[in-house]
Amino acid sequence: MKTALEYLESMKAYNPKIFLGGKRVNLHENPTTLTVLRANARVYELAEDPQYADIMTAASPYLGGKVSRNLHIATSTADLEKRADMATLTSQMLGTCNYRCVGADVLNALAGITWEMDKELDTVYHSRLLNHIKYIQEKDLAVSGGVTDAKGDRTKRPIEQDDPDVYVHVVEKRDDGIVVRGAKVSQSGAIGSHETLVIPTMGMRPGEEDFAVAFAVPNSAEGLTYICQHTPFTAERELSPDVKYLGNPLYGQRETCIMVFDNVFIPWEHVFMCGETKYAGRLVARFAKTHRMNCGGACKVGFADLIIGATQLAAEYSGVQKAPHIVEKLTDMIRISETARACTVAAALKGGEEPLGSGFFQPNDIFGNAAKLTIADGFWDILKWAGDIGGGMAVTMPSELELENPETAPYVRKFMKASAPADQRLRIAKFLQNWCAGLHGAGTWHGAGSPMAQKMALYALTNFEEKKNLAKSLSGLKEE
Repeated sequence: MKTALEYLESMKAYNPKIFLGGKRVNLHENPTTLTVLRANARVYELAEDPQYADIMTAASPYLGGKVSRNLHIATSTADLEKRADMATLTSQMLGTCNYRCVGADVLNALAGITWEMDKELDTVYHSRLLNHIKYIQEKDLAVSGGVTDAKGDRTKRPIEQDDPDVYVHVVEKRDDGIVVRGAKVSQSGAIGSHETLVIPTMGMRPGEEDFAVAFAVPNSAEGLTYICQHTPFTAERELSPDVKYLGNPLYGQRETCIMVFDNVFIPWEHVFMCGETKYAGRLVARFAKTHRMNCGGACKVGFADLIIGATQLAAEYSGVQKAPHIVEKLTDMIRISETARACTVAAALKGGEEPLGSGFFQPNDIFGNAAKLTIADGFWDILKWAGDIGGGMAVTMPSELELENPETAPYVRKFMKASAPADQRLRIAKFLQNWCAGLHGAGTWHGAGSPMAQKMALYALTNFEEKKNLAKSLSGLKEE
């Protein structure tokens, strides 16, 4: 397995075409893109730490040794629970995305679907995937996942779009591989990964075979372009004289990009679906149930732990920590977070083998959707109470640079002091600003699918006949 330093060294071999704020930037030099590299390095570092080994690593049945859990295929409910634990731990340690999270969940979804296709269609996708898994495990690669397409006009199917490139699709099949075109959007951390695993964004119908495609692509493949998000936090990081003045100094906000495929060649050994429309929707559904447990539930619980801790500190620094309404609000934050955690644990422990006979395990779909839906709504409340208890300082605080300005420092230290010195109050206020006035509310709402997707899934998955029969039986209602 790679060390953090070995990961950083290995990324020097990659020089992806990255654009940010209207200009091309260097992955290894730009202050914003560096946050992705640092976050990934920290995940490698956690895997080296003996106290986290049980969470961050797993025994590979393919290599016979220890590998990163980010590259491990779940074969038990215990594996599913550890995967959720990893999502929470990395969020606690980073305060931003584990950029290998989507790739891990795509990999697990592909394992089962390729097994089915090989069994039912006599393809070789699963054997290809197993070879690829051995390769990425041996190299301990950082793998991101590409799922969400641009989609164009939502009233039209992929085949009906004026420009088919709004969905990633095959434009040429050759003896040695395929050529793809299109884009994946909102791609977390793709710029700092060794490769990306791409799957369809939705179920496909007959006639849409070119859009039913799954493959692995290296970071610097010819024809790839990354167009990064640009926010006020990007500008702040670019202008800050030192990262220590930022809300999340080392790892920043979650960094995403539009990943453009302009006639990118993919060799056949890296293709894991090509035209099998019947299996595209099933593949996306399996990814969703895993990702809603991990990203939707466990990940945001880790964020909530950070916000709750910072909010308690803000209350103590102001001297209001014992006020009944402060205790009540903090308790509500804890209730929301622990409910999501409970749903996540239930999704893992109530999971099962899928597909049957494959040896691969998936979480329970109902509990996974409940976890994501709980935290999507609840996270806004957590941010609300953090802003409430943190007070106006989270958005009105002066720069911490004023503490180093001889003209303003005496005033800031005098008037910003409460139950704690001004520098402590300003630091925790800036940390809370990173959450309350940051990108995480909308990111939590839409990450792993918007809440309407979870509501639709919960309704569809519920056995209403069973519940109706229970009510009829106990109420004495006779069948007509």
